[in-house]
Amino acid sequence: MLSEKEKLERLLAWHCAPALAGIKPADLVAWEPPERGGEKLLGEYSFMLTRRGIRLRVLGRSGERFLLLIYRPGRLEDCLREERVASMLSVAGYPPDGGVEVLLNCLRCRLREREFPHEIGLFLGYPPEDVEGFCRDGGKHCRYAGTWKVYGDVEGARRRFEAFHRCRLALYRRVSGGISLAQVFPAA
Repeated sequence: MLSEKEKLERLLAWHCAPALAGIKPADLVAWEPPERGGEKLLGEYSFMLTRRGIRLRVLGRSGERFLLLIYRPGRLEDCLREERVASMLSVAGYPPDGGVEVLLNCLRCRLREREFPHEIGLFLGYPPEDVEGFCRDGGKHCRYAGTWKVYGDVEGARRRFEAFHRCRLALYRRVSGGISLAQVFPAA
């Protein structure tokens, strides 16, 4: 039987591999902690990942489940500073001069206030045209679906989806084989 630490490692390895590896600015995962020690385990992982240039942030909590964002601050900042992304966030009511932490605080508040904010795709590195298409069409009429629904560049999205899939498989195999995330990603 797997320990809670091993379960968390595998969850992060599968759902957050692209962000952990730095090929995507951020990934989102829901985690249901064990009855005891969940917050302590989360704190340990947050500390371990921070030493590796990766952040773990709780964006929300619903009952016993935590919504976790795993991200690389520099990659996420670059992504959110892109002109089209920054403009879309500003139109959506995010502070135009906010840094990553301010924007994440805003996102966290929006998650508490209303239905799932679709602009979260911008934080996850989805192409702006795909986020716009999803918001405009309510998730319908996409040209392709994978990690997200594609309204723009299908071939580019397919290549990215395949890279994410290979990354997930590689990291999950290593973690399932007994190599910890701390070993895979050495401290900076």
